[in-house]
Amino acid sequence: MALIAIVALIGVETKAQQAPKIGWTNVDYILSVLPESKKIENELQIQQQQIQKAMQDKQKEFEDKYKAYEANATKWSEIIRADKEKELTRLQTDFQEFQRTSQESLQKKQQQLIQPVLIKINTAIEAVGKENSYTYILNMDGGAQTTPIILFAGSDDLNVSNLVLKKLGVDPAEIEKQQKAAAEAAVQQLKPTTTTPQQPAANKPATPAPVKKN
Repeated sequence: MALIAIVALIGVETKAQQAPKIGWTNVDYILSVLPESKKIENELQIQQQQIQKAMQDKQKEFEDKYKAYEANATKWSEIIRADKEKELTRLQTDFQEFQRTSQESLQKKQQQLIQPVLIKINTAIEAVGKENSYTYILNMDGGAQTTPIILFAGSDDLNVSNLVLKKLGVDPAEIEKQQKAAAEAAVQQLKPTTTTPQQPAANKPATPAPVKKN
């Protein structure tokens, strides 16, 4: 019996040693708080504004030519009118094609900017995993419009996001402080501005005229 108990104890200890150590993080969250994220956002915003300006110019060109067509169609000969109609059709097609290709270009630019940062984050996650003997580190968010890899996390103790941020040179405490300040500022903006009514000034008694002495 003693031998069986010893063997059972060894089996339990071996199983405990082999139990996987699992942590989780949120790659989208880490990406959003990195300094690179703001740079990427600004660069994409500039490109988006350039595209919007080009689209407005193309739309104005079409509208101006269409107004000219409406105003002069009855005056033009059939061959001129047909040529103007072909021009309007071409402008409309060009606008639609530019709209499609510009969106594709913007998405491609976003991927080009984000990919190096994602590789950097993945390298940091691997380093945290090796240094802390994790068997697996799972991603809480599977990406935009996808089902998260982790549907439930019972404890935040398994969250290694702060370790990953530190590995990337970011202070989690400073991030938390900034997020708290931003939340408080947002709450203040939602509060209605109230003006304290001023009380009417009390009527002062008239100062009596000095009495003249005879």
